[in-house]
Amino acid sequence: MNKPLRICALAILLSFLAFTSAPAVDFILNKTPAQVYFSPHGGCTDAIINEIEQAKTEVLVQAYSFTSVPIAKALLNAHKRGVKVEAILDKSQQQKEKYTSATLLADSGIPTYIDDKHAHNKIMIVDRTTVITGSFNFTKAAEEKNAENLLIITSADMAKLYLENWMEHKEHSEAYQARD
Repeated sequence: MNKPLRICALAILLSFLAFTSAPAVDFILNKTPAQVYFSPHGGCTDAIINEIEQAKTEVLVQAYSFTSVPIAKALLNAHKRGVKVEAILDKSQQQKEKYTSATLLADSGIPTYIDDKHAHNKIMIVDRTTVITGSFNFTKAAEEKNAENLLIITSADMAKLYLENWMEHKEHSEAYQARD
């Protein structure tokens, strides 16, 4: 086999492996309640706050960028109501010289973790029955300036899949310590 043909064959093989290395989970969303939001100014932040306010037992957060004061306040209020709240945040939220969402949450007694490997998800799992996901970062800019999308899906089966992934990220994350 000549060299260009071998390189082409290798490229095809690597492309195949790249697309098949992460197993997908087939999921049929037949009759599953879901809401779709778009920003800017599409009500994404209000929809997230509404879900947090309805939480009865647990809100798990995983966020890349998290600067939304209204969402942070909703999480703090849920925590004060006795809802278990935990957050996994990107290492960019770990800055000791600045007051970040990680600092706010940890100082309020909410277990907060820093994923310094790959924390690019933007999800919340509410009461293990509702998944909030999409490109929407939990930021003011995402609501007011950026073109983003948000899905809120009510499905215990889907929430279980997201919970498993959330737990995998928690396992390799470091606890963020509250300020003294």
